[in-house]
Amino acid sequence: MALSVFDLFKIGIGPSSSHTVGPMRAAFDFVQALREQDMLERVARIEVRLFGSLCATGKGHGTDRAVIMGLMGERPDQIDPAIVGPCLEELFESNTLQLDGRLSIPFLWARDMQWHEECLEYHPNAMTLVAHGHSDELWRNTYYSVGGGFVVDEAQAACGELDGDNTTLPYDFNSAAELMALCRMHNLRISELMLENEKAWRSEAEVRAELWTVWEAMQACVETGLKNEGVLPGGLNVRRRAATLHRHLLAAEDDACVIASTFSAMDWVNVFALAVNEENAAGGRMVTAPTNGAAGIIPAVLHYYMKFKAGASERDVVDFLLAAGAVGMLCKKNASISGAEVGCQGEVGSACAMAAAGLAEVMGGTVAQVENAAEIGLEHNLGLTCDPVGGLVQVPCIERNAIASVKAINAAQMALRGDGEHFISLDKVIRTMRDTGRDMQEKYKETSRGGLAVNAIEC
Repeated sequence: MALSVFDLFKIGIGPSSSHTVGPMRAAFDFVQALREQDMLERVARIEVRLFGSLCATGKGHGTDRAVIMGLMGERPDQIDPAIVGPCLEELFESNTLQLDGRLSIPFLWARDMQWHEECLEYHPNAMTLVAHGHSDELWRNTYYSVGGGFVVDEAQAACGELDGDNTTLPYDFNSAAELMALCRMHNLRISELMLENEKAWRSEAEVRAELWTVWEAMQACVETGLKNEGVLPGGLNVRRRAATLHRHLLAAEDDACVIASTFSAMDWVNVFALAVNEENAAGGRMVTAPTNGAAGIIPAVLHYYMKFKAGASERDVVDFLLAAGAVGMLCKKNASISGAEVGCQGEVGSACAMAAAGLAEVMGGTVAQVENAAEIGLEHNLGLTCDPVGGLVQVPCIERNAIASVKAINAAQMALRGDGEHFISLDKVIRTMRDTGRDMQEKYKETSRGGLAVNAIEC
C-alpha cells in the first residue's frame, strides 16, 4: 500500500471525515459504478443501509445527508456546503432524489434510509447501497469508511486491501525505525525523503503547488471561522466562540495582565483551532488533517509558526506538511486514524503527533528529535475515548483540538530541548494506540453511548 501525503490532507466538508466525507465519496463511487455498468438509466429506487457507528452517530455527523449528496453526484472535495440544506429540503418536500444530479427517482426517507445498529465484521463504519430496477435488483455494494475519508469497498475488504495504489516508492517505510534509518542512510531530512516519495506521483513543482493549495484551504477555514458567529446546528445550542475570542485578542494586544502578556501565543493557537472546528461542526469546508474531528490541530500549529516565526516562508509550509504526513502514514498503517476503530486517540492523538513532528521539522530538529516530538504528542493522548455528546462533533471535540494544539507545540519544544534520545519509541506508542483501541469496550468508541456523551446527557 503506497500512501501519499494527499491521502491524509484532503479538502472536504464537515463535520466528519469518516461519517461525512467517506460516505459521500462512497455514494459518488456507487453512482459511477452504475454508470460504468450501463445500469444508471435503469435505476428506479436506491436503498441506503447504515451500520454500526454510521448508525450510532450518523445523524449527528450528517452521514445520511452526505450519502444523499453523493448519490446526487457531488464529491466532498468539490461540493459547495451551501447547497446541502436546499437540496435536502427539496428532497423532503418532493420525495424525489436527483440521482447523479439529473435522474429523478422516488426516495421515501422512512423506507429508503435505513439504520442498523449491528456492526459488520470488517469495520464499524459500514454502509450498503442497493440499486433496484423496476422489477429486480440491479447492483449492490458495501463500503467501509475507515477514517480520514478513506473508503474500502466489499471486494477490497475481502482481499484485505486498504488502498489499491501499488506505486513503487524510492524510500518506502512501514515504521518510524525504518523511516529514520532511510533518512540517515541517504542523508535526508524527513520532509526531503517524503518529497522524493511524492515525486513518484507528480513533479516537485506540482507537490509544492498542491500542498500550498491545502494550506490555502486551511487558511480560508480559519478566516471563515473567525468571522462566523451564532449557535452551531444540532440541538446542543453550543455557541461559536472563535469570533469573540479573536476580537478580544486583538483588543488585548497591549494588555498588561500577566496571562495576556505571556501567553498570547497560546491564545492565538486556541482561537485558530476553535475557528476550524467550529466550521467543521457547522458543515463548512475544511481539510482532513488527518480527520475532520481533529482538523483544527495542524492548521492551528502551522498558523502559530507562520504568525510568530520571523521569515517563515512557503517552503516551511511544505516541509511542515510533509513531515506531519510521514507520521500520519505511520499511524494509519500500524494502528488507525479512525475514532470508530480506536477512539479519539486515533484522531486527536495522531493529529497532535503529526503537528508536533511538523513543527520540530521546520524548527530545525534532527530526524531523532522530530520522531521524539511525534512520540511525545501521541503518548500523552493514549486512551483518549471518542465520546461526542449527542453524536455531534462539538463537545468535547472542539475544545479537544485546542488543547491538543498547545500540547503539540509543547511536545516539539521538549523534543528540541533534548538530543533525540528517549525511552519509548514512536513505533511502540503507535502499537500501544492500536492495542488500547482493541481493548476499549465498544461503548467507549464512537457510539455516543459511553463516557462524557452519556454523563453529559444524564446530568
